[in-house]
Amino acid sequence: MELLDAHLMPAVDGVAYGLLLFVVAAGLSLAFGTAGVLNLSHGTLYAIGAYTGAELSDGTWGGLVLGLAAGTAAACVAGAGLSAATVPLARRGHLAQALLTFGLALIGGDLLIQFFGADELPVRVPEALDSSVTLLGHRYPAYRLCFIVMAVLLAAFGTWMLTRTRVGAAVRAAADDPQMLAATGHNPRAVHTGVLAAAGALAGAAGVLGAPIIGPGPGTSENVLMLSLVVVVLGGLRSLWATFFAAIAVGEVQTLGVSVAPDLAPYLLFAAMAAVLVIRSRFAEPAAAHGPEGPSSDPVARLRRQLAARSRPRPRGTAVAAAPSGGGGGAFPGIGWLPRGAAWRRAAPLLVALAVLIALPWLLDSYSISLAGSALALGLLAVSVTILTGYAGLPTLGQTAPFAVGAYATANLAQAGWTMGPVQIVLSALAAAVFSAVTGPAVIRARGTTVLMITLAVGELTGAVINQFKSVTGGADGLVGFPSTQALWGGEGMSGESDVYTYALVVAVIAVTVTLLVLRSPAGKLLTGTRGAEARMRASGHPVGRYLLVAHICAGALAGVGGSLMVTVQQYLSPADVGFEIAAFALLAAVIGGTTSVIGALMGAGLIVITRDWVASSWPGHGPLLLGVLFVAAVYLLPRGLAGLRGGSGRSGPAPDVPRPDDRPPASSTSAHTPTPAGKVSP
Repeated sequence: MELLDAHLMPAVDGVAYGLLLFVVAAGLSLAFGTAGVLNLSHGTLYAIGAYTGAELSDGTWGGLVLGLAAGTAAACVAGAGLSAATVPLARRGHLAQALLTFGLALIGGDLLIQFFGADELPVRVPEALDSSVTLLGHRYPAYRLCFIVMAVLLAAFGTWMLTRTRVGAAVRAAADDPQMLAATGHNPRAVHTGVLAAAGALAGAAGVLGAPIIGPGPGTSENVLMLSLVVVVLGGLRSLWATFFAAIAVGEVQTLGVSVAPDLAPYLLFAAMAAVLVIRSRFAEPAAAHGPEGPSSDPVARLRRQLAARSRPRPRGTAVAAAPSGGGGGAFPGIGWLPRGAAWRRAAPLLVALAVLIALPWLLDSYSISLAGSALALGLLAVSVTILTGYAGLPTLGQTAPFAVGAYATANLAQAGWTMGPVQIVLSALAAAVFSAVTGPAVIRARGTTVLMITLAVGELTGAVINQFKSVTGGADGLVGFPSTQALWGGEGMSGESDVYTYALVVAVIAVTVTLLVLRSPAGKLLTGTRGAEARMRASGHPVGRYLLVAHICAGALAGVGGSLMVTVQQYLSPADVGFEIAAFALLAAVIGGTTSVIGALMGAGLIVITRDWVASSWPGHGPLLLGVLFVAAVYLLPRGLAGLRGGSGRSGPAPDVPRPDDRPPASSTSAHTPTPAGKVSP
């Protein structure tokens, strides 16, 4: 009985917290499962309602009602605007939507801080609710009990609307068969806008009503978004009641779990999210091959013909034919297959870029040189994302996990006296590769949006581990004060920015060169074929899963090298350096480059670092706004990345977000893909 009394109030708090997450997650599920929009700005819609409600709250019923109306309306308008923003991306898949909405979240968060301030706002509720009542012999806040009742009524009302009304039938038809909906006289575009507006209204209302529970302040939107994603994944997209019970479970873990098992609570949510996604991906429907039938469209047949042509003796004086369009090769695909003059013409920009990088220590000040070193570290992370997203067809939001493994491995090696740079690089790459080998089987079986969610869960789990294992990671304080790295055996630790930058440049050049050689090899061609026609690869006897696992391990090792370089350049390490925001930056850098352009990913990373650290320094406090604008501009203006600006020859591979490679069916078998709502593509 004493145990029940001790945990009763946390359990009731968990119900209230879970119901708040339900109201938010219901809108996210509606947008994702019905309108097909992966909205990473949903937490910002909650923050809009929370800030508006807090600003208008004055301790009266009128202030509460006015705040509820204004906050709901503001978020509703923002949701409708999101519909207009995502319409041009309808055929480009969920990756473009994720990047766009993340950019909008950065912009919205910056504007909210500028308008309402950076401090958490106090929220005043009516006097009748600003009291406590007796609940099973314990005093409990009246407002939270009132919120529990309202959330239950909302769940019942929402279920009735979706299942028993003509509006709900139109919404369900928009998800299942938009063409049939249009044939009945309804406008699918209007339904799409209405759904996102309703999702925004739900988030805004949750923000107003939940402000006394999760007050508006820095980090609120990110926290709400992550927990809502967990709820949506656990509850699925087909039933509000399933979402309801998943939200209750998440709320209990966040409150009761912390008091009962504080050491396990940080891991339970994202571990459960990853497990559910992996299980669902393994029981997905069987599928058929992508693309049209026929040997001309089979990349395996093309590869075999190409290898056969290479093995035949050539008459003296003839040139080797150019590699097929779309073959991998980084920014300059097929250099080794072209006549010598053409190879030099394609290699010239790369050589010019390398010459500029070498000359930077003589052209820039110390601060700018250190930024250039950071850009190289982020660039290697972006290249690892390019390997997975552009070549393996596995879009990732969790590549910062092996990046973090490499970074913390180098930091701990330095603290233990292992300051030799090559040793740090090799051991960090090895540690990241082992980590990727362990997590790889869970990732490579999924496809499309499910990969994004699984890798996001892996990244968040890694972040939880970082915050918990303070003896190794320093926790939230990070690590600082370790010895400088030695570039060569017997040398002294590097102290000047120019020396550190030169070391980082040499390591980056070696890593990128090896990556380009592998991607241009027959192994790289097989990986590209796996992305483009997985069913035919399997039918030809190729171990596709093994190819993807090797790619995942190699990409993880490359990310580990990037993490090691970051520690060497910065001489400190904090959880923010390996968090979700960095994962989004790396994915954006890959998209800016063209998703199959290795050098383009490096250029994208440089552009991000310039925007985040150099340009933002001239406009203090607005770094997120500038980065958000960069996200939005890149999605709209560079649909094929920088590599696509070279004339549209197609050698950069497919557009970053065409549905074919990005949302292909599960690895167990594959099927022809047509753009359908998120609830249909992946769980």
